[in-house]
Amino acid sequence: MLSRSSTSRADPLSDVLTVLGARSGGRTRLEATGAWGLAFPERQRLKLVAVLRGACWMILPGEPARRLAEGDVFLIGSSTHAVASHPDIEPTDGAALYAEPGCDVVRLGGDDTIMIGGSITFASAEASFVLDALPRFLHIEKTSGSAAAVSRTLDLLDAEAGREHIGGSLVTTRLAEILFVEAIRAYVAEHGEACVGWIGALADRPIGESLRLMHGAVAHPWTVAALAARVGMSRSAFSARFARRVGKPPLDYLTSWRMLLARQLLSERETNLASVAREVGYLSQSAFGHAFKRTFGYSPKAEHR
Repeated sequence: MLSRSSTSRADPLSDVLTVLGARSGGRTRLEATGAWGLAFPERQRLKLVAVLRGACWMILPGEPARRLAEGDVFLIGSSTHAVASHPDIEPTDGAALYAEPGCDVVRLGGDDTIMIGGSITFASAEASFVLDALPRFLHIEKTSGSAAAVSRTLDLLDAEAGREHIGGSLVTTRLAEILFVEAIRAYVAEHGEACVGWIGALADRPIGESLRLMHGAVAHPWTVAALAARVGMSRSAFSARFARRVGKPPLDYLTSWRMLLARQLLSERETNLASVAREVGYLSQSAFGHAFKRTFGYSPKAEHR
């Protein structure tokens, strides 16, 4: 499981990934030559793929095909997709090729093109909290100004993948997790001002700071006015900017985050409802129960059984 940050400064991305139970789903490899194409179904996970050699095309429904070159990295959200040597190729079922236990390498005739992939899965049913904050397809080109850290991690991952040293599986899994985080950082650096969603909003100085404030003191009785004052903005300007960048008003976001955190606490701890309510900012157990039921459709007592 991706671990919670040990620093004193709040890190919303690490917080969310930890609460949602984000885990590396292991590593896959594809070697191919000639004409080939593989299709994959929609899944509630994030899939990260790096092109180590050659080139390929990524095809997503309703979007133009994208060519990916050696050194490029891409992240796919919850969407059906296909990868192929050419966009005109009719793809076959790629998921079936990796379906057998222990089958993490697929070879299609040669190795003109080599790709390695990994996935981030979520133990929580609320994976949409992350998936909705990212585009369906995130492309980080080798030539991108933000790609240096991604490239370094990719080089380490490629070198480790070809070794037979003890602990190799653990090392490659951790490197895949690091590559995922570096890809998110590159996305924020390149597109933060243009994207909607709390991950992109981290690149916005006042809005990113307000997110860190809420995550760093989730039980604090925050108001829009208090948050605005802390980041040096008027209440109205802050509220409008937050809603535009994050996609929902500040206190709606805070409630969503509190409820996700509360559900994790209820499912993992031997504790009472009142203490969980206080930990996420509710003095009234009744108010906490109503907020929880509005969010998830059932009472916190059902989660706590």
